[in-house]
Amino acid sequence: MRTGVQAAFTALSNGYLTGFLQGKIYTGPTKAVCLPGLNCYSCPGALGSCPIGSLQAVLSSRQFSVSFYVLGFLMAVGALWGRFVCGWLCPFGLVQDLIYKIPFPKKVKKIPADRYLKGFKYVMLAVFVILLPLFAVDITGMGDPWFCKYVCPSGTLMAGLPLLAANVALRSAAGWLFAWKSVILAAILFLSLLICRPFCRYLCPLGALYGFMNKASFYRLVLEEDLCIHCGKCEEACDLGIPVLTNQNSMECIRCGDCKNACPTGALHSTLDRLSAHKTGTGIPGRPSSSK
Repeated sequence: MRTGVQAAFTALSNGYLTGFLQGKIYTGPTKAVCLPGLNCYSCPGALGSCPIGSLQAVLSSRQFSVSFYVLGFLMAVGALWGRFVCGWLCPFGLVQDLIYKIPFPKKVKKIPADRYLKGFKYVMLAVFVILLPLFAVDITGMGDPWFCKYVCPSGTLMAGLPLLAANVALRSAAGWLFAWKSVILAAILFLSLLICRPFCRYLCPLGALYGFMNKASFYRLVLEEDLCIHCGKCEEACDLGIPVLTNQNSMECIRCGDCKNACPTGALHSTLDRLSAHKTGTGIPGRPSSSK
């Protein structure tokens, strides 16, 4: 079901087919609306905007210094869902998930220095998304959207490649910057064969921002100790290697639900499951019914 939701949201949010055919970016009224995932503004079919790109556009502007709309949007989405967005709604998350499903001789849950590399996405958020656009400005007072321009592989895949494919003039203008970002994209896609979601783990500033809110968001995972038999199946099912038994709402958790589905006793469920059960008067999905 999750893959279907991801695919449907990606198709709907990038549904301007004329843009793909003509190699032009959609600029209609919905482009002023932020989408929750890493959905590139420059994608020819994109009907909305990436919140990271929107934030950088404001921070690097000489006219504005802060966007209350973008910050409010990020805080509202994070407070409601946390990194649920990463697991269910982000188009580039879908790409990584599909590649990870491809058979490969050896899949690994963690690479060397994993615990340190995971902190790099917070560096991306602080330095490339906020500080450099604010303070690395030219003589006119304009900055660059550093993350979008120099790093973001989602933009290369969803915007750069389709635009170049459909627009001859852009192909002739592509230079070292596009080549550099293509190398980053190729590396991320290859790593996605080996490990689950390398970009989300190590580089994504949007995931870092939503991750801050995982423990306090409305959508959280709950472990009922009285039902837990400590079999470890939840941790075995987690491709991100999260210690589910001790840290159900880790900042790294993308809310994919694999751990919850693997629990044989229904000890692990979400706040949404609990709310649904309370409203309908039924049991929590996945929990064995009690005998009478």
